[in-house]
Amino acid sequence: MKVMIFVPPGGYFAERWSRGPIMPPLGIIYIGTVLKQNGVGVELVPAELYQMSWKEIARKIESEKPDIVGVTSTTENRFQAFKLLRIAKKARPQVWTVFGGPHASMAARDTLTHLPFVDIVVRNEGEITALELVKALENHDPYKNLEKVLGISFRAEDGRVIENPRRPYIKPLDILPIPDRELIHFREYNFSMEIPGKGMVPALNMMTSRGCPFNCNFCATPVNWGRAVRMHSVDRVIQEIEQGMKDYGIKAVWFYDDTFDANPKRLEKLCDIFIERKYGINWYAEVRVDILTKPLLEKMVRSGLYYLSFGVEAGSERVRKEIIRKNVDIEQVRRTIKWAKELGITPNPFFIFSHPTETWEEAQETINLIEEFSRDCDISVSILHIYPGTDLEKTARELGVLPEDFTWTRRRDPRIITLPAAQGDVPLFKHLLSWAQISELVFRWNLAQKKVSVWRKALQAIKNIRTWKDIPRYTVMFYVYVKLNIKKALGKL
Repeated sequence: MKVMIFVPPGGYFAERWSRGPIMPPLGIIYIGTVLKQNGVGVELVPAELYQMSWKEIARKIESEKPDIVGVTSTTENRFQAFKLLRIAKKARPQVWTVFGGPHASMAARDTLTHLPFVDIVVRNEGEITALELVKALENHDPYKNLEKVLGISFRAEDGRVIENPRRPYIKPLDILPIPDRELIHFREYNFSMEIPGKGMVPALNMMTSRGCPFNCNFCATPVNWGRAVRMHSVDRVIQEIEQGMKDYGIKAVWFYDDTFDANPKRLEKLCDIFIERKYGINWYAEVRVDILTKPLLEKMVRSGLYYLSFGVEAGSERVRKEIIRKNVDIEQVRRTIKWAKELGITPNPFFIFSHPTETWEEAQETINLIEEFSRDCDISVSILHIYPGTDLEKTARELGVLPEDFTWTRRRDPRIITLPAAQGDVPLFKHLLSWAQISELVFRWNLAQKKVSVWRKALQAIKNIRTWKDIPRYTVMFYVYVKLNIKKALGKL
């Protein structure tokens, strides 16, 4: 069979990739590699890289006649993925349309129930599932064979949505091949990272583990990947890095693991090899500050670490520990920032605004921390996103933040709040805080960090107005922004 897997136009809508280099999509590279190694004709199509129009995508599918068209999707870019699959079915009615990626894994039934042009949803890890799916569809009785493929949901011939049992997590991870980046035209991505003193250098993005042992209420990782962290061996990680150095001349690595220091001893071994072999590469990772020690951080820096991210989420201890379930103490955060500055690297704490039951007084604790850390840190913030399948989604439905009949497939729902220009097309959680208060938190962060051009975002916001309810929301944001700037000019902020 001929398989064509797309990244939809627009990519993943993450703010950090809205300008400059685009990060290659690891998920479909892994799947494509497994299919290729098993003799399946597969083509990965990065529509976002080539800036393909919808007409160009339709012509490609119509002329090349794939048997299967797949698309990967996050919640933020799900509507672009839906549109691509609808176009694929129209261009080639007999094609099997397959939806995968993080959003698909968490909202399979919702997708199949509401979108008749989607035939199959691949849930969670896709490598083995995709291979078995291709074999099932090659058979003379595909529907009967689909029932045997673990980890998929599909629409039966009679219209029923069938959800097969979950596929066991892949272990050990080393049974997966090193992703064949040539499948995605890796060089054309020109993926690079800006390293202090070196400028933009060629880089590699990679995952050395899957899963997260923690259980934050807003996070889909434990549901998608599991809470037991499965790790590539040190030798396997080194092999992939050395291959990247040889094939692409990479000088930096973006480790995309959810918790890179989940196994401190393994991380220490990796650092020792980086140092002993004098790779001279710089790297970035996300860690938990409650695991990190100063000796380990010192070794990480000696091995090339230059930028360190970690979640704080909220300033209030009650919100952080009782609502989010993140057992991190602020003193651990302060300690990590102090170590980072002593070692000459950039600390990057994450904060989130507007948690369930969070009061304005508790939100002030968050913004006070942000303003305290601003001189020493590169701070990232977001308004709380609601993702399907998470505990936060359940809370949102219970509180009415998401209506009872809410579906992830409906683009224009005036009952929910979205900010597509800034946050992607994902519902935002608003509970006790007013929209003016949430806006004030965002703009006080922006004034402290001077990270985002408000006027550029304002123009994007105007283009993304969808319903009449968006207009007063953006008006409130503009009013709050002007008020804060006047206060700052008068020295009252």
